[in-house]
Amino acid sequence: MDYKILIADDEPEIRNLLRLYLENENYHVIEAEDGQRALDLLRAEQPALCILDIMMPKIDGYHVLQQIRKESNIPVIILSAKDADSEKILGLNLGADDYLAKPFNPLEAVARVNSNIRRFYSLGTKVVQEGNLAVRDLVLNQDACTLKKGDKIIQLTSVEYRIMELLMKHPGKVFTKQQIYEHGWGEDYIVADNNIMVCISKLRAKLDDNPSAYIQTIRGLGYRLEK
Repeated sequence: MDYKILIADDEPEIRNLLRLYLENENYHVIEAEDGQRALDLLRAEQPALCILDIMMPKIDGYHVLQQIRKESNIPVIILSAKDADSEKILGLNLGADDYLAKPFNPLEAVARVNSNIRRFYSLGTKVVQEGNLAVRDLVLNQDACTLKKGDKIIQLTSVEYRIMELLMKHPGKVFTKQQIYEHGWGEDYIVADNNIMVCISKLRAKLDDNPSAYIQTIRGLGYRLEK
């Protein structure tokens, strides 16, 4: 693997542990000890994925994440000692792709990195030749992995992109939560209704002020994109 991973954490022990395991998987690792340094490295080094701690000096992880989403849709894994559901939901709502609570198993951390890299880059290359998808005033460019509404570019996370890809390939079709989860997250479905609800809510807010203008809830079944 020739992917560059940014680890942003103010604890040297955490960075060293993750570096050891990630380099063993042939990732190239760069490190930041605070939020400002993380943003500087993100712009200068353009990593493929970021592991982002929440509690950091100068700029905390939530604000770093907000800035990342203004500039990039790379996968972001939140790393935090705060494991309450509200903290996880906040991180996901701000655009994180995954969440890992401290203390963590480094092998699980590597597995999550592998999963996010595979979903965002390996799976993404399969749709490159299929062209654009257009539904109403939405256009999904599968070459650039971007979504436009009219002339406006809508910033998406990697999970949001894959969900929109699924819905826009089959407008009007109802997809179950299991189907959406397995396509969006690229793994077997678990009880992850909160993750799906947060992601759908975030997508709706990005698409229109009216929550049901594009993505509709079909009670007891799932979701569909209105034609």
